[in-house]
Amino acid sequence: MSPLLLRFLCLLLLAGEAALTGAQSGGDKEVLVELKRFLVANNRFNRGDYDGWQESDLSPCQWKGVGCDRGSRVASLNLAGSTISGQVFGNFSRLSALTSLDLSGNSINGPLPAADLNQCRGLLHLNLSHNLITGPLNLSGLTRLQTLDVSGNRLEGGVAVNFPAICADLNLLDLSTNNLTGNITGLFDGCVRLDKVDLSSNNFTGELWPGIAKFREFSAAENNLTGSVPWSTFPDGCRLQSLDLSDNQLVGGFPDSVANCTNLTYMSLWGNNFTGIIPAGIGKLAVLETLILGNNKFDRKIPPELTNCGRLQFLDMSTNNFGGDVQQIFGNFTSLKYLVLHHNNYTGGIVASGVPRLPLLARLDLSFNQFTGELPPEVANMKSLKYLMLAENNFSGTIPPVYGCLAELQALDLSNNTLTGGIPASIGNLTSLLWLMLAGNQLSGEIPPEIGNCTSLLWLNLADNRLTGKIPPEMAEIGRNPGPTFAKNRNDTSVLAGSGECQAMKRWIPASYPPFSFVYSVMTRENCRSIWDRILKGYGIVPICTNSSSPARSNTVSGYVQLSGNLLSGEIPSQIGAMRSLSLLHLDGNRLTGQLPPEIGRLPLVMLNVSRNNLSGPIPSEIGDILCIERMDLSFNNLSGELPASLFKLTELSMFNVSYNPLLSGNVSTTGQFGTFDEQSFLGNPLISLHQGGAAVRTRSIPRTIGIWLLFSLVIAFIAATVVFAITSLRARFPVDQEPELDAFSCEHPKGKCAFGMSSSPPSGSSSATGCSSSTEGVKVFRLDKTAFTYPAIVAAPGHYGVLLMELATGRRAVDGGEECLVDWARRTAKEGRKQQTEDQQTTGTVFWELLELGMRCTADAPHERPDMPVILAALLDMAGDAGCAYCMSSGHSDGEQTSSLT
Repeated sequence: MSPLLLRFLCLLLLAGEAALTGAQSGGDKEVLVELKRFLVANNRFNRGDYDGWQESDLSPCQWKGVGCDRGSRVASLNLAGSTISGQVFGNFSRLSALTSLDLSGNSINGPLPAADLNQCRGLLHLNLSHNLITGPLNLSGLTRLQTLDVSGNRLEGGVAVNFPAICADLNLLDLSTNNLTGNITGLFDGCVRLDKVDLSSNNFTGELWPGIAKFREFSAAENNLTGSVPWSTFPDGCRLQSLDLSDNQLVGGFPDSVANCTNLTYMSLWGNNFTGIIPAGIGKLAVLETLILGNNKFDRKIPPELTNCGRLQFLDMSTNNFGGDVQQIFGNFTSLKYLVLHHNNYTGGIVASGVPRLPLLARLDLSFNQFTGELPPEVANMKSLKYLMLAENNFSGTIPPVYGCLAELQALDLSNNTLTGGIPASIGNLTSLLWLMLAGNQLSGEIPPEIGNCTSLLWLNLADNRLTGKIPPEMAEIGRNPGPTFAKNRNDTSVLAGSGECQAMKRWIPASYPPFSFVYSVMTRENCRSIWDRILKGYGIVPICTNSSSPARSNTVSGYVQLSGNLLSGEIPSQIGAMRSLSLLHLDGNRLTGQLPPEIGRLPLVMLNVSRNNLSGPIPSEIGDILCIERMDLSFNNLSGELPASLFKLTELSMFNVSYNPLLSGNVSTTGQFGTFDEQSFLGNPLISLHQGGAAVRTRSIPRTIGIWLLFSLVIAFIAATVVFAITSLRARFPVDQEPELDAFSCEHPKGKCAFGMSSSPPSGSSSATGCSSSTEGVKVFRLDKTAFTYPAIVAAPGHYGVLLMELATGRRAVDGGEECLVDWARRTAKEGRKQQTEDQQTTGTVFWELLELGMRCTADAPHERPDMPVILAALLDMAGDAGCAYCMSSGHSDGEQTSSLT
């Protein structure tokens, strides 16, 4: 073959290869364009980088998130955190050169398209973590996988179909935080290259097996593993560096053979039923840094060999019910930074144990024990201390002023002891303090103004003490600048929330605290750890309001102030408006006076509770500027004036209460958000009228004389009651010591069957105004509860008149002493249409059903479905007019005579 011909053939081959590559590259672009259109159709707002892919570009290799190989083929696709929702795209297999696919951190839902994904034969790395994917996990066709992460989804069912099919090259497997099931014993023995396995937070079953020793990291936390841990689990040559078996049902002693895992740096056995002596072999783990043995049943005696763990920084032996004094061996762990010993029934020995002399200790948790006596002042010598938890004990005496010398302290929790005396002024020295929890003691005196120096203090709880005096204006300075503290935590790689993250969150973050309350529903240990870490470093975990006048949200931290249940007096300082990092403000149950400061409208609050004080004056219109507020309680005060119209623009308000402010006035419309609030939000406010819409009342003709006089009697009684109660309301006194009930017309009322209205304490010797009374006073006693003594209450509560209508129509008492009260009887009778049940009634026929229907409408469960009293009066007059005509016609009277008789 001539050189010229050979050269020509080579050029022809290269041209063909280039053409083929170009065609394949063009095919990849077509798939990505199809992918973009699919994503755009499912995500109308907040699209990710894929929205910038331009179809006019010749090649997709420059598009964000797209990686190409040397042949310009699409080899990797990274759409992590791209705010994608909808199902998984079903054509990834057409990207035949794809080796890496990352769709993590989105909101993708629905099942995996297994038929398509299993055709991605060249895929080496697949990350679908932190989405909402459901259904089974079947990726058995991905035989070349090296890493697989599907954590944080809603996958369910077994996983055995995938193993050993995908085992050949697999070195990382993360199935954590799903709903996966099945026996995992020996399941991964065929995965010879597997290094890291995370099966935590699922429903796997089975027992431990020797195969886990070949992994570097193994976690099966929060599953249903059972049985004991045999000696053979940790043979010679154990490669484990991290082992997490927490929160399972493992029993028996833990084997000393764990000493063979000489590279172990992290071991957690928390939350099992291990018994016996803690294995001395742990002392041979020279590089061990974290040891978590809490929530088991280990013996009190701790092997001295454990002090040989010279790198141990974190030690948790909580909830083992050791009892007695704190063991002295803890004072010998000189490398410790975190010591967690809560829930052990300790009674003393803190100082004797040597713990206060540990030079590096940053966290000491001795909460939920039985310590007595005074707080140990020696703790003030722990210069590295950042978190001190001594809550839920029986400590007495005063708070040592020397605790103000703990300059690095970020959390001080002394709540729920029996501490007395005042809050020391030295607390103002704690400029790094984020949490101050002193609730549930017997502290007295004034809140020291020095607390304003705690500019990092975001979370303050002084509730349920005996604090007196005014709220110091300086308190407005707390939480003004937590940035330096957060910055230190971000730079400190050793910051750990510890093993009790979920417990601490429950103590320090109220369940009713909307910005964070969602964590109560997702409290796996892994989630708590990550959430707690973000809080300590100042990162937001949910979008919250940062500006009261704007509903816009951002991921930032927000604080709270809880001063409930004290004896605080004076006015709420106007400086409170400067607390721009506040989401929750609880001042209820004090003796505060004066007006609500208008400046409160500057706070980006989600919750406001100032109930049960002596506040007076009008509700400031500025309170309507708190656009993100969800719960507001102003009840049991002396507020006056009209409800400001600005309240009605609070579209996120889900709980509102101004009950028992008898001088408040105005009309409350049931449209908008206020349409979701019934009379329970306005009890004891006689000058407030609820305008509740009701459908027009149907009218029918009424026969016979009995019906006429019954209707006339009802109309006259209504008018007479109106006049009498209008006069007496001027002299009425309004008690504030009674609680509203949940449902004014339910026969399964909290006060007992057939109880209507609200609870009250009757005068001595009289019959109860609620409940199944069989008193001879009957209806009169039954009806007259505390709100019945003012005309506006009668106007605002047609339900009571509805009961009267049914009583007069049927001749029955509201409560006859039987199993079925009148309201239930009426509803059942109307539903069944059994008119024969009324044959013994004096008012038979149409008049009975008219009155019964009107009475049922007046006692409807939903307040907005009850007609206004003017509507009731109009309906009665209408019925009376029809009845009069019918009567005149049947008696031979003229229309004129009939008309004159009604005027």
